[in-house]
Amino acid sequence: MKRLTLLTAALALSGLADFAQAKTLETVASFTVIADMVHNVGGDHVHVTSLIGPNGDPHVYEPTPNDAQALKKADVVFVSGLHLEGWLDRLITASGYKGEPVVLSNGIMTRSMEEDGEKITDPHAWNSAVNGIVYVRNIIKALQKADPDNAADYKANGDKYIAQLQDMDAYARAQISAIPVAQRKVLTSHDAFGYFGDAYGVTFLSPLGFSTETEASAADVGKLITQIKQEHVSAYFFENSGDPRLVQQIAKASGAHPGGELYVESLSPADGPAATYVKMFRYNVDKMTAAMRGQ
Repeated sequence: MKRLTLLTAALALSGLADFAQAKTLETVASFTVIADMVHNVGGDHVHVTSLIGPNGDPHVYEPTPNDAQALKKADVVFVSGLHLEGWLDRLITASGYKGEPVVLSNGIMTRSMEEDGEKITDPHAWNSAVNGIVYVRNIIKALQKADPDNAADYKANGDKYIAQLQDMDAYARAQISAIPVAQRKVLTSHDAFGYFGDAYGVTFLSPLGFSTETEASAADVGKLITQIKQEHVSAYFFENSGDPRLVQQIAKASGAHPGGELYVESLSPADGPAATYVKMFRYNVDKMTAAMRGQ
């Protein structure tokens, strides 16, 4: 009986050791799109905190003391990069975080534009599903490095998720290719769909550049209204994280009709139509294609 008791105790201690090893990885993502990607790859092995919540704007975000606390406790921090999170360096300094953030846009073929005589890189890379796959591959590598014991799970989860994104990409191509090229023109609040446009053959017009921090001049707005009329842009959209007033003003002057709301830089709340990256992408495709068809 004594030997059995010792064996039971040894097994219990072994179980406790296994439990101790199975520590959940604390991860932080800069905004909700990335947080959802990390959750899909990490599964039960990770706890994900998104610094910016649903419907938030990463261009103008102001970090909070809670953000600093989350960063200080993090095992891995994920950001999109390409100068999207301009506030991040200040937050890292304030938090005391000692690690190096994982930049998920590494490996992306970037696009840029001239703005006020300066060449600026477009940070909205995730709006192409092919780029989204690059993000996921970078997440897999980072989680495997941080937690090698669960490397096989991260690869399996990641491969399954990548298959979903490949299906999403094929769906977008099929839906948009069925629309005549002349009709594939959309007005949005700011220039956040460039990677989407390049990937799927859609022309986007907007009063603002890559960042919502910029302001459109009266002359730029006037030129845009003329261009919309000349190119027969039939639909306009506002963005869930932005101020719709300027684009509504332009639409009224140009005759464009409302196509609804698009999700560009953040997901919707859980009860909304774009609560995950996959749902967001498909929702945007469906909204845009319906508007381009004149529905």
